[in-house]
Amino acid sequence: MTLVSERIGQFFHGDHRLEYTEFGSGERWVVLVHGQLMPRRMHQPLARALAASGAHVVTLDLLGHGRSDRPTDPMLYSMTAFGEQVVALLDHLGADRAVLGGTSLGANVSLEAAVLAPERVQGLLIEMPVLDNAVEAGILAFAPLLFVSRFAPLAVSGARLLSRAVPRRIVPFWPGIVLDTLDQRPAAMAATVHGLFFGRVAPSARERMAITAPALVIGHPSDPIHPAADAAMLAEEIADSRFVEARSILEWRFRPERLDQLAVDFVTGVWAAGETGRLLDASS
Repeated sequence: MTLVSERIGQFFHGDHRLEYTEFGSGERWVVLVHGQLMPRRMHQPLARALAASGAHVVTLDLLGHGRSDRPTDPMLYSMTAFGEQVVALLDHLGADRAVLGGTSLGANVSLEAAVLAPERVQGLLIEMPVLDNAVEAGILAFAPLLFVSRFAPLAVSGARLLSRAVPRRIVPFWPGIVLDTLDQRPAAMAATVHGLFFGRVAPSARERMAITAPALVIGHPSDPIHPAADAAMLAEEIADSRFVEARSILEWRFRPERLDQLAVDFVTGVWAAGETGRLLDASS
């Protein structure tokens, strides 16, 4: 793979510091957002693949995640607030438009940003959205996290200490991401899960159907928290979209070549179409 430059940056949204990593350069902006409680580093392989194709990729740690600030007020955490953070990142970068994308939480946050600022969205790269068909499974998955972080904080702190004791250089990439995800602070983790648990999960179906940006939607079979039915439904709701079913939940993690290429082709295509459109507008 082509080597690309990588730079760490930060900006403030309100009183809170958010950290990000840039890959590559240029005006073909792509913003990738992580899954719930996970670090932005989870998107490093995809970011490098996209940057090698000519995109300028930014991976963001949302508030309460990774190396960004982790306040303990649940009122600071919601899908809408996360969407506002993505738009604020675009403002900070000076990016008029970007392809927005992410996994699970990051997919829903990208949809929120597309509803909040549709004029800033060149395209949507969505993996594992959490919509109508995932409500019950989501409750079963995340209610225990809220309980443990509130009522068994020593368990969360203990997992953090154990994860930090393992040098990341000696473990493969994805086990390292698991260790990074275990690096939680009980009060901040409780606030994050609480804020998301009791807020809206995603934009309404009416709002999703109003999205005009082109979208590539990836769904996984046999994934109860992220049913492929939700991904397929989203692809039907967004007029200019394509649904692709992954071979398994692990494909993009351990055999990423096919889906990486689909993502590269999508990003390249939507930017090429946008640039052609701007050239036509300028010459008319």
